[in-house]
Amino acid sequence: MVTQTQTRQSDNPDMIPKHLLLAIVALVVASLIVVTFAVVTGRNHVGVPKDSAIVAERDIILKGGGAQAVTVLDTDGKLLMDLPHGGFITVIQNANERARFTAGVDKLLPLRIVRYTNGRLTVLDDYTGWSAELGAFGSDNRAAFERLMSQD
Repeated sequence: MVTQTQTRQSDNPDMIPKHLLLAIVALVVASLIVVTFAVVTGRNHVGVPKDSAIVAERDIILKGGGAQAVTVLDTDGKLLMDLPHGGFITVIQNANERARFTAGVDKLLPLRIVRYTNGRLTVLDDYTGWSAELGAFGSDNRAAFERLMSQD
């Protein structure tokens, strides 16, 4: 006699436990409540850099050369750096190239490196609105762009 084995739903390893599913729904609802409260009450944004005057700025062109390589040029086409393993500069170049691809903007237009009076150092793309606060990525990564600011 052949018997069929019956499996309970709780024996199915692909099934999400009910208490976990309820916790996920509660988290989503709580997030929506917090965001709605912030919008309705006009709460100020937190974590947004404070406005400051520009102390120095430099236009550069980041030209990708594969997954890790990047060439840094000034706006006249003068070579500033040729980095076969560009590290963080390559990360910024790749991120900006993606933003420009999405916006349909030429990837070889210049970017601005901007230093503010409050010490912030930022990369700005005036063509797409993309930017990166370089201090947020650590002092070594920030230093790579500070070297670009000081090169002639």
